[in-house]
Amino acid sequence: MDQIFFGIVAGALGFAYMIYGKRQTKLVPVVSGIILCIYPYFVQGWIWLSLVGAALLAAPFVIDW
Repeated sequence: MDQIFFGIVAGALGFAYMIYGKRQTKLVPVVSGIILCIYPYFVQGWIWLSLVGAALLAAPFVIDW
């Protein structure tokens, strides 16, 4: 049940990051958004899902290209 919840939240945030990156013409939010939409299929366990998700959510603020 936790994986479904994290998958839905990560997908919604990933979609928002993709839209933001496209409108601002920034590559890092677009790539981070795409990975946020895909990674729940490959990562198991809610701890890893939350850690990877937090890193991907922080990436556009840390990496400024």
